[in-house]
Amino acid sequence: MAIKTVFTDPSRCIGCRACEAACRECDSHKGESMIMVDFIARGSSVATQPTLCMHCVDPVAPCAQVCPVLAILITPEGVVQQADPSRCIGCRNCVYACPFGVPKFDVEARLMKKCNLCFDRTSQGLQPWCTQARPTQAIWYGTYEEFVNQRNGHAVSRTVFGTQEVQTRNYFVLPTGQAKLDVTALLDQARRDVGAASGEHEEAWVL
Repeated sequence: MAIKTVFTDPSRCIGCRACEAACRECDSHKGESMIMVDFIARGSSVATQPTLCMHCVDPVAPCAQVCPVLAILITPEGVVQQADPSRCIGCRNCVYACPFGVPKFDVEARLMKKCNLCFDRTSQGLQPWCTQARPTQAIWYGTYEEFVNQRNGHAVSRTVFGTQEVQTRNYFVLPTGQAKLDVTALLDQARRDVGAASGEHEEAWVL
């Protein structure tokens, strides 16, 4: 049976934050969003990027691996759950280990919180709240086969951070031909773009 998962397409994100508002409806963290919508380079672009838990497959959930009390469980479907309140000791190892910067530590509750793919809904065949709210379908829910047949774009499940490569359950949608999301290369390019823009502004000021 094909597994349904989340596909994030940054090219469709308009920064409306409807996904964040919808995420607050999830029963496991009601009132608090586990999705972050960030500006890529606010000084030079209006581009935005929604970030949610990617539910890492290889290595298997770094957040769960570094938990000394096994508070972060993984379902048979590969959904990485947020920390179990009865076990979490607030060590924050998971926060430091996540390459995507997803886990949030609730200081008052002394508990790690993160997206659990609206497991109360998806386990019953329903969509996650965030994928129902998206006006541009920047966050889409379905199987890989459904994505290929219904959507445009190239879905990848591998992300590179320097020398570390992570395979995830969720997908990023990239331009055709890109086999991986290379975060390091994107950051280097962003720095070059910002540097070039700063140089242009300085030249214009001198003139």
